[in-house]
Amino acid sequence: MTANSSSAEANGDGSGPDAMQSPEPVEIVVYWRPGCMFCSSLLRQLDRRGVPHRRVNIWDDTSGAARVRAAADGNETVPTVAIGPVVAVNPDVHTVLLLAAEHVPGAVPADYAPPQPGRFGRWLLARLGGTSNG
Repeated sequence: MTANSSSAEANGDGSGPDAMQSPEPVEIVVYWRPGCMFCSSLLRQLDRRGVPHRRVNIWDDTSGAARVRAAADGNETVPTVAIGPVVAVNPDVHTVLLLAAEHVPGAVPADYAPPQPGRFGRWLLARLGGTSNG
């Protein structure tokens, strides 16, 4: 038995070396600070939609503040959201949900549909060569 072995591994109950090498579960982490109205808005919208997330107050967590500075060119711009390998600085709720759909699909409400462009947006997409029926 090696130093990383456990009695579960020795017993062959499926929690051996293969289970130990499974990737870390991906979560949605929202870095925020008190008094930030953009943070409050994003957090309320995530709560309203029932999206599971972990909150990190960058004024209380120095490693969280460092992660935000690393993602935001040395600034403490919040909200900053980390989802797996992706970090989004000051995203809206739809950006968070689109990223979550890719990295944490179970966190996105089943009835969520991203907003569609309005009349001007469809016109602009058509002029710029985007995909639109307008």
